[in-house]
Amino acid sequence: MSDLLECIEINPPSDAATASVIWLHGLGADGHDFEPIPPLLGLPNTRFILPHADRRPVTINGGFVMRAWYDILSLDFKGVRESESDIRKSQAQIEALIQRERDRGVPSERIAVVGFSQGGAMALHVGLRWGEPLAGVIVLSAYLLMTDKVAVEQSAANATTPMLFCHGTQDPMVPMWLGKAAHDQVEALNPARPMEWFDYPMQHAVCPEELAEIARFLHARLG
Repeated sequence: MSDLLECIEINPPSDAATASVIWLHGLGADGHDFEPIPPLLGLPNTRFILPHADRRPVTINGGFVMRAWYDILSLDFKGVRESESDIRKSQAQIEALIQRERDRGVPSERIAVVGFSQGGAMALHVGLRWGEPLAGVIVLSAYLLMTDKVAVEQSAANATTPMLFCHGTQDPMVPMWLGKAAHDQVEALNPARPMEWFDYPMQHAVCPEELAEIARFLHARLG
C-alpha cells in the first residue's frame, strides 16, 4: 500500500461514519479548495476525505512545482498529454485512501469518489479500476485518462457503478467536448451503467445548480 496522503477530514457529528466521500481537488489547488462544500450537502452520517496531491513540477506551467495529481506535458488534447507514472502513483495513493475507509468499517459500496478537473480525471480513472463496487463516481469538468487502456484495465466489479458527469459549456481549460467524449466512451464500455450528464453556462468552475445535482446523486446512493 502507498503511504497515505495528507488529508482534511470532515467527520459526522457522532464520529460514526456509515459512508465516505473522497473528494479530489484540481491542479494547483489542495484539499481546502472544496472544504466549504460537505456541510452544504446534508449527509450527516458521511465522512468526507479531502486529500492534498503531491507537489510535482508541471511541464505546461514552465516546470513550476505545485500540487498536482500528474504532470501535464502538453496542451494538445489529441496527443499524449500526461505522465503515466504520475497517474499510476496517484492511483495507488487514492486507492490507499479507499482501503483505509474499508479498514475503518465503511464498505466499498458506501464509498463515493468525486473530483474536479485533474481530480475528476483521477476519480474516473480510479473508479473504473477499483476491484470492489463503489457507491458512485462524480466527474466535474474533467476527462478520461489513458483512453487506450481503459477497456483492458476496467474492473468488472464496477461495471455498473453509477457515474455523474458535469461540465461548463464555456470551459477554456478542459473543453466540454473532452468531458462529453469521456462520458460517451465510458458509457460505451457498458451501456447498462447508470450515467448522467449535465452541462452549465459557466467556465472552469462549479455552480450552485451543479452542487444541487451532486447532493441529489450522493443522497440517492449514501443517504
